[in-house]
Amino acid sequence: MKKTIRLISYLVAFLLVAYLLTILFVTPIIDKKFNTTTLLPPYHVSTQAQQVYERLPFIADLHCDALLWKRNLLKRHNYGHVDIPRMLEVGMALQAFTIVSKTPVNMNFDHNSAETDNITRLFIAQGRPVKTWFSLKERALEQCRQLYRFADESQGTFRVITSVADLQQYMQDKQNNQNITAGMLGVEGMQVLEGKLENIDAMYAAGIRMMAPVHFFDNKIGGSAHGIKKGGLTDFGRQAIKRMEEKHMIVDLAHASPALIDDVLDIATRPVLVSHTGVKGTCNNIRNLSDAHLKRIAAGGGLIGIAVFEPAVCGTDAAATARAIKYTADLVGIEHVALGSDFDGAYTMHFDVTGLPLVVEELLKLGYNEQEIGLVMGGNVRAFLLQNLPAE
Repeated sequence: MKKTIRLISYLVAFLLVAYLLTILFVTPIIDKKFNTTTLLPPYHVSTQAQQVYERLPFIADLHCDALLWKRNLLKRHNYGHVDIPRMLEVGMALQAFTIVSKTPVNMNFDHNSAETDNITRLFIAQGRPVKTWFSLKERALEQCRQLYRFADESQGTFRVITSVADLQQYMQDKQNNQNITAGMLGVEGMQVLEGKLENIDAMYAAGIRMMAPVHFFDNKIGGSAHGIKKGGLTDFGRQAIKRMEEKHMIVDLAHASPALIDDVLDIATRPVLVSHTGVKGTCNNIRNLSDAHLKRIAAGGGLIGIAVFEPAVCGTDAAATARAIKYTADLVGIEHVALGSDFDGAYTMHFDVTGLPLVVEELLKLGYNEQEIGLVMGGNVRAFLLQNLPAE
């Protein structure tokens, strides 16, 4: 009997050591594998582009998935796309950190069901709290807590923005201290609600101020551009959008099916945005926005964030992103265009966050002046948030 107990103890100890080694070594390998760049830093631009970039008053990006990877964002890394030291290096004012809770196995642009899930395995391998292994809501809340822990441990260099008052105070503080940066929280797919309307309140209380109804599969809210039915808003979805608007939470139409986009725009009483996308005018695929939807979103005061990866812009460099920006600006006005990189979204990006001056270089080549570039690189995001975040 004692021998059996000893063998069981050895087995448990072996499994525990193997699990700890997985947490320490395997998860960074996964991060490095999926979050790569076509160009490696350091990035070089013309003197003119660098000077214009350094004069930009507010640099912002509407989408990254860095919280998914359990990376210590307070430390600089030589892999992945975003961390706080690199944000500070490149003068980033605001980065939207958007929460991923579930993705289908063999994920693709065209046809995904909700039956499988990659993120359960990832969260187990990362050593996340056990309650996050079985609950999409808890996965979202844990990622919120993670960002706030970074803020608490940053010694004042990083803060989380949740209101107009926060943003105004931060902009005032940044005039006196350029060595600070900020983030805001969003959700990529409202499956985190677990079918309960009251969980919108839980997400709000956790600091989330932007939510996309869907991600890569259809859910109880409605249809994804990458789902099976690709339908519009459900009755529950309509209730959820109404509840979000009452709380001044921003509706993000990234990944939404055309029918869902139409349904949201039909009932929305506040501006919406698309945090990370391409446009069919330069890259015609199911992922990207049609001219008709670009016009409808802009007509309602909305904002379109242009991404920096090949499937969204049909190119592997900043020039492809700049072309999509120009197409959108020409169609609906430059005041409706922003950056929405999709950094750390398990794609190969054109560059990491320190390569943002490359976008300025390409916009200069397309004939944009410094004021116009300032709007795209963050001015429009700042204005949108000042108009649409909760007051306090």
